[in-house]
Parts: sequence; structure tokens; C-alpha cells
Amino acid sequence: MEPLGCKPIMSLRFRDRVRPEDAAIVHAIVASTGFFSRDEEFMAASLVTERIEHGPECGYQFLFAENAESADNVVVGYTCFGPISCTAGRFDLYWIAVAEEFRGLGIGRELLAATEDRVRFQGGTRIYAETSSREQYAPTRHFYEHTGFRKEAVLPDYYAPGDDNVFYAKDLILPHSER
Repeated sequence: MEPLGCKPIMSLRFRDRVRPEDAAIVHAIVASTGFFSRDEEFMAASLVTERIEHGPECGYQFLFAENAESADNVVVGYTCFGPISCTAGRFDLYWIAVAEEFRGLGIGRELLAATEDRVRFQGGTRIYAETSSREQYAPTRHFYEHTGFRKEAVLPDYYAPGDDNVFYAKDLILPHSER
């Protein structure tokens, strides 16, 4: 029997090739969290479509975490990220989401680490993330703060009155061979 509160971490496989069916998968993952509005759910899915239609030039990159223990490689979480135009080594983390039934297993941390590796490989030295100040986003803010992000700014009433934008940044250390 496992100690209370400890859950096994499943084996993950990461995929960065975007497939047409990923738009529906992303929509389902984002919707499952209960954090986002319907407009935000559709926005997340539309970025997949944008990537499929316009390729890498659109600036949106994806990383999908698949359950390597399932025969059908179920996608359990994903990130959407990309370089910030006209900056030196700066990237935005647009989305990171894990399907509700897989939260609490360490998948978000593994997915973020794999995303950071890809950003570093592209010469990225800093990654930014934004989230809401609403109480329901406290776990998101906790996640960022406990994975090495620091709060850089709070933009009052950004999303709506009383709903601030909390802006985070994380410096990425490049391997010695790239310094």
C-alpha cells in the first residue's frame, strides 16, 4: 500500500509533431481543468489549427505528454510556447495544462522540464508565463513559484475588474557547451 498522498508517476512519452486531432484533444484537456472560459477553451484549440495551417512560421510550438503505458498513447497534458519576436532568447509559455484526471501525478513538472529543454535547445534563456489573480488560479501560481518562476509584475484589473494578470519569469541556464 502506498503512503497517503503519494501517487505513482506514469511513464510519459513526449511528442512535438502536431496532428489535426490535437485541436480536439487540447480543447478537451483545457475544458477538463474547469479553470477556463469557453472562449479560452476555443482559443487554446485554435492555436493548434493555426500551427497546422501555417507551420512553424506561426510561432506556436507544442509539446504533448502521452501516457507511454497506454496502448493508444493517450495525451494527458500539453504545452504551447514560442519565441517572443524581436527579443534575444526570450520565450512565452502560452499554455500548460494537464487533464484533470491526471493532475497531481507530477506530469506538469515533467512537461515543463521537457518544454524548457526544447526552449534551451533553441537558444532560449528566459521563459515567461502569465496567469490570473483569481482564487481558482492559486494552484497555478503555486505551480509556477515552485518550479522556479519568480513573480515579475501584477497588472491590476487586466482580465476584468478585480482579475489581475500575474506575470512570471524564469531564467534558463544553458548547458556549458552552449555558453
